[in-house]
Amino acid sequence: MALSRADTSTLGRWWWTVDRWTLAALLSLVGFGYVMLLAASPGVAERIGASSRDMFILKQVFFLAAATAVIVVISVLPVKQVRRLALLGCLGALLLTMATLSVGVEIKGARRWLHLPGVTIQPSEFMKPCFAVVAAWLLSEGKNWGIKAHGALGLLFLAIVAVLAKQPDMGMLMVVASVFCAQLFVVGINIFLVGACGVVGILGAVGAYFAMPHFRDRLNRFLDPASGDTYQVTVAMEAFGHGGMLGVGPGEGRLKAMLPDAHADFVYAVAGEEFGLLVCLMILGLFGFIVLRGLLRLLGERDMFVILGATGLLTQFGLQAFINMASALHLIPTKGMTLPFVSYGGSSVIAVAIGMGMLLALTRRRISRSAQDEE
Repeated sequence: MALSRADTSTLGRWWWTVDRWTLAALLSLVGFGYVMLLAASPGVAERIGASSRDMFILKQVFFLAAATAVIVVISVLPVKQVRRLALLGCLGALLLTMATLSVGVEIKGARRWLHLPGVTIQPSEFMKPCFAVVAAWLLSEGKNWGIKAHGALGLLFLAIVAVLAKQPDMGMLMVVASVFCAQLFVVGINIFLVGACGVVGILGAVGAYFAMPHFRDRLNRFLDPASGDTYQVTVAMEAFGHGGMLGVGPGEGRLKAMLPDAHADFVYAVAGEEFGLLVCLMILGLFGFIVLRGLLRLLGERDMFVILGATGLLTQFGLQAFINMASALHLIPTKGMTLPFVSYGGSSVIAVAIGMGMLLALTRRRISRSAQDEE
């Protein structure tokens, strides 16, 4: 793209202020998403009886293309518009997530999805990035609004925790809580309150173990594989071993046909079998680069809202990727969480794109706070 630094158009100012390295890394992940879609989805489409395998694939191609557009469009927004978008998105997603409890589709014992004409969405996916930015805004306004800002944030967080626990979606709850704790740490919360949050988290996990059979079974199978069905994890580990260093080649994997969630939760295992260890390390490196690059971008930042918002978005992005890859490698108990931009799933892809678009918008270089406000 040949744009002069003297170009004062919206596109020109965006190009010279956005973090182009992070943008390139994100687009590379989208590219991996296309490749893994072609590798993992056909077999899954046939197994689940999709009416048209091509439509199954084209649907995700559309979502990936839309995600690319979403990243770019949102990254152009000024900081104030990002804040407004996050607030509206968080409240809307929370209301829709509440609606899943009464009119949602139940899958595997959980109500997390809403059926809309032609599409099924998971509203809580959109709540994650929006809440990270809203929490950053309310925390940064604490000095001006005092207890009002902190009270509003506390009520919002408790509402989100309650609805996610009711669905139930413990993985999503853990990610949201972890992001919130990371932001509290950055803003400088009292160490005793940090300890109290840790105790509450431990007690919550213990309570979930005894109150939720699904959660208890997954943890028991992780600690003692002989205690239950570990079929998917076993096949995933075989896929990594079969792929070796360079993989068996695109489309040549055989174990992916045995993985029910090869296109989603275990897409990293498909990458391991067909493309090998080197490509898996490349994917891991891209996620690590985006997170570290984003944090380094904040070193000279003085706006606390930008610091907290970007920290929350990066924590969420990195944690979601870690959970997916670590589950496939049997490093943690299995959890149905997608690998950002690589796994199949429209809600996840678009929601992550919204978060990364916000990240790019928040971390754009600005000459001064006054110039930032003018935008």
